[in-house]
Amino acid sequence: MSSAERRSLVDRADPRLSIVAQCRLLKIARSTWYYRPAPVSADDLRVMRALDEQYLATPFYGARRMVAVLRRAGIAVNRKRVRRLMRIMGIEAIYQKPNTSRRHPAHKVYPYLLRGLAIERPNQVWCADITYVPMAQGFVYLVAVMDWASRRVLAWRTSIGMETDFCVEALQEALDRYGQPEIFNSDQGVQFTSAAFLEELETRGVRISMDGKGRFLDNIFIERLWRSLKYEEIFLKAYDSVAEARRGIGAWLTFYNDERPHQALDYRTPREAYLGTVTCGYDAAPAEQLGQRCALPTYPQAPQQQEKDSIYLKVGVGIGGASLVRDGEHATGGSLS
Repeated sequence: MSSAERRSLVDRADPRLSIVAQCRLLKIARSTWYYRPAPVSADDLRVMRALDEQYLATPFYGARRMVAVLRRAGIAVNRKRVRRLMRIMGIEAIYQKPNTSRRHPAHKVYPYLLRGLAIERPNQVWCADITYVPMAQGFVYLVAVMDWASRRVLAWRTSIGMETDFCVEALQEALDRYGQPEIFNSDQGVQFTSAAFLEELETRGVRISMDGKGRFLDNIFIERLWRSLKYEEIFLKAYDSVAEARRGIGAWLTFYNDERPHQALDYRTPREAYLGTVTCGYDAAPAEQLGQRCALPTYPQAPQQQEKDSIYLKVGVGIGGASLVRDGEHATGGSLS
């Protein structure tokens, strides 16, 4: 039983056992039970907003480079503070770590099943991820379940903490509303490797796939969703409350699913691609040809690394925004659909 679960068992109104006795029996310190977290300061929120924007542009920057970039922008920080805030936000630099094949005995990890697989139809592969959402006062975490082939967001939830419950709820909603996929892909975060989350998939016979440690390209389409969401919605607004954040995010995701055309989907919306609808876009090809062109093959990790190196060969970095230049073309930071 986790520390949080044991703390929740303490009953202040128990007539027989005092708080001292309950804490002793549950093996938790009284100071831990009485502790109430202090709200995040406005200055920390400002730094976290800057870190979030910078991380979208350069996810390979660690705490040292983040400190250098923030100081150039006139924000006084040190490495200890940046490292602490990045840990709160749940972000870390993408790099090859030593001994990555060594796992905790209780940490169940599944192999990556999408390598070399052509993903051609809805409900063939789903994926999920969590991101940090800044607000005017505080922040929330957002989880989304996406259909890989159509890019449609099937379910989402927000939470003020990184518990597993909100991820399980999003998964259950997607399964209840849209059936089940053949393969479900996620990263190796503790929320997605928890027994409650995995049980929902295993009992339905869904094959489970997990990204390589630190490999964001293994789940690239939902990473692109986060970039589009933040630059087109979140960074343009300062939500005053969690309720306002939910409304804003929900409105944008509805727009994304039902109205926003994707070039990779022959300018269909994710909803149209998921339902197999053909629209009068740039190409009047038959539906089966559209399906073939929209097939999304995955690649071995070595070519993925080459692609990442090509994408980030030339990056214009700025706290207020970022421009990204690919080899042979020019593109400004924003939606990468």
